[in-house]
Amino acid sequence: MGSNIEPLHHIRTGLTHLQRQFGPLILSAVYESQAVGFEGDNFYNLVTGFDTSMTIYQVVDILRHIEQVNGRQRYDKRFSARTLDLDLLLYDDLILKTDNLEVPRDEISQYAFVLLPLAEIAPTARHPLTGQRYIDMVKQFNHPDQPLWRINVDVTT
Repeated sequence: MGSNIEPLHHIRTGLTHLQRQFGPLILSAVYESQAVGFEGDNFYNLVTGFDTSMTIYQVVDILRHIEQVNGRQRYDKRFSARTLDLDLLLYDDLILKTDNLEVPRDEISQYAFVLLPLAEIAPTARHPLTGQRYIDMVKQFNHPDQPLWRINVDVTT
C-alpha cells in the first residue's frame, strides 16, 4: 500500500476499506521513501496481510475498487503520483503471470519500500519463485540508491 498525495488520509481510508472487506489485518510499520521513477512528493508505504477465501481475481477487483473510491487515477505512465496504490504482492504460494496480473510481484525483490515491510510481517515466509525467506532477502538487498526510513505515524482510524 502506498500514497504520496495526502498519504495519511488515503492510507487510513484504504485500511478502513480493506478491514471491512477482509477482516483483521496484519500491518507493517509505515515507511517513507522518495518517489521512484519521477519527481514528486515522498511516498508512505506499508504492507498489509489478511486471510481470505476469495479468489485472487475477486481480491484484485476489490483492491482496484478501493483505489478508485480513494481517487486513484490510472495513467499510461507507470511512475506517477498516487492517492492510493494497492498491489497484491502474494497470494499464498501461487505463481501466476497473465497480461493483467503477476503474483508474486517482481517489485518484492526490486524495491526496498516493498521488501522491508513485507519481511517485517512475514520474515520467515518464502518467496514462491526463489524459495528465499524474506528476512534473508533483506539481508542481501543492496540498493543504496533507495533510501527508506521508518516513520512513527498512527494509520489506524
